[in-house]
Amino acid sequence: MQRQSPIGALGVLAALLISGGIAQAFEDAKYPDLKGAWERTDVGGPRFDPSKPRGLTQQPPLTPEYRALYEASLADQAAGGQGDHTVYRCLAWGMPAMMNGYAPIEFIVMPETTYMLIDDGNDSFRRIFTDGRGFPTDAEPKFTGDSIGKWIDTTGTGRYDTLEVETRNFKGPRVYDNTGLMLHPDNQSVIRERIYLDKSDRNLLHDEITVEDHALTCPWTARKAYTRNADPKREWREDVCVENNPHVGIAGDTYMLSADGYLMPVRKGQKPPDLRYFDQAKK
Repeated sequence: MQRQSPIGALGVLAALLISGGIAQAFEDAKYPDLKGAWERTDVGGPRFDPSKPRGLTQQPPLTPEYRALYEASLADQAAGGQGDHTVYRCLAWGMPAMMNGYAPIEFIVMPETTYMLIDDGNDSFRRIFTDGRGFPTDAEPKFTGDSIGKWIDTTGTGRYDTLEVETRNFKGPRVYDNTGLMLHPDNQSVIRERIYLDKSDRNLLHDEITVEDHALTCPWTARKAYTRNADPKREWREDVCVENNPHVGIAGDTYMLSADGYLMPVRKGQKPPDLRYFDQAKK
């Protein structure tokens, strides 16, 4: 019986690895270079539409009911409360707020999936499936939703330049930003995006994002931009939301934990929580 030389077997393995590496490199060349950390370009507090200030000046196309709720949320925050902002309790931002750029975003592009890694304590990643699958019919709803995408070549160069994404299947509550601008609690939102590099500046990334939601009178579109930090040795910070979070939610109301460890009110005249289960409350 002829016995295969170990050296020959290693040579075959090396050839397979090399050929696989070449094939992978060829595959990678079809996609845009998104390496680095992508940070929002707008100044001021993160918000859905970076071209406008926060609050009512965002001009969200809200139904009368949800405009009234938003105005009440802003008034409560002005008085020291949290309004309809829920992320202070370390709930996830979910979509679309996680794209506001609260922390840098890292893209990992694979043929079947594009990953977004985010150093934010409330959301840490998105998966955008680009393998041709449809939306699942029985998946558990998520704050991030289920994202189905498609890479396209808009210039006919043979290279992909734009990622088109549709996201559905949400759970909530979700807000556009920390002013408490709510999405509808039925969670039937549909969010569409076009993500692409700027043609004249390859260190500038655009995300055109449109939300359809039953709290809106019409679809709401915003154009976000992120700039690339290409330092390969940059530090990726850790953000754990629950660590040192002084906010305390009790029976639908919000309090603060003082520096010396005591419960304190957040607004003038606020009553303490119900203490019926503490012995001293019965005296």
